[in-house]
Amino acid sequence: MFTLVSIELYKIFKKWRTYIGFIAFGLFIPLMIYGIRLSGNFYLRNLSQSIGEDFIITGNLLNGWFVAFLILQLIIVHVPFFITLVAGDLFAGEGTAGTYRMLLIRPIKRELIVISKFIAGFIYAFVFILFFAFMSLVPSLLTLGSGDLLIIIDKFVLIPEKDILWRFVLAYLSAFVSMCVVVSLGSLFSSFVNNAIGPIVGTMAVIVIFLIVNQLPFEIFEKISPYLFTKYMTVWLEFFEFQINWQNVIKSILILVGHIILFFGITLFTFRKKDILT
Repeated sequence: MFTLVSIELYKIFKKWRTYIGFIAFGLFIPLMIYGIRLSGNFYLRNLSQSIGEDFIITGNLLNGWFVAFLILQLIIVHVPFFITLVAGDLFAGEGTAGTYRMLLIRPIKRELIVISKFIAGFIYAFVFILFFAFMSLVPSLLTLGSGDLLIIIDKFVLIPEKDILWRFVLAYLSAFVSMCVVVSLGSLFSSFVNNAIGPIVGTMAVIVIFLIVNQLPFEIFEKISPYLFTKYMTVWLEFFEFQINWQNVIKSILILVGHIILFFGITLFTFRKKDILT
């Protein structure tokens, strides 16, 4: 199994598309940090107005933690896109290269091939999230310093500096689970075809449509929303509540893991039955 996973990782990291996300965030995040640093005073004035006159802002609130939290919100749509570029090619890439037959004439069970591709996809997602976390936290903290974390989305939350790091660690870990769902869905679509374009477009279309349904304030969509995995991909936000609702966190993680198992099971079933022609 180790050899199979190593081979799959080699296939992933030898392709240029694997590095698009690393390059994109490697360039964009420093620019975002620089822009926030330049317009920090203007942002703080607007922030003060949104809070109102009942609060007095003191200390370094426009700090690295705050910027890292802003960047973390890219995990909803932007990060899944770059994950999908790789996941959509895990199986379809074999068809495009015409290597399915060569892969399957070896005395290797199809189940092991599916498992190794999924594991390789999960490892890629972990490496990407690790890079994303590093680029979000390290340059932000070095440039803007540390301090308490001020969050204003639906409500006002101020998290003490000593209580921040572990929240980010758990947020990134939960984001990794969410990206594993994306890998699983992309791999599922990839197992149906011999070209990666369809799985990439299909996976992103599903994610975007589900996110739209989650946001629409209509009764019919509110009934559907709990059954869509995208509703639980924002579980990382729970770690930035003053009092973390661990019941919601556990429920969301279990539902995401359930989707991973479901997509893996369907992929395994279809790949067993797949008629390899290339």
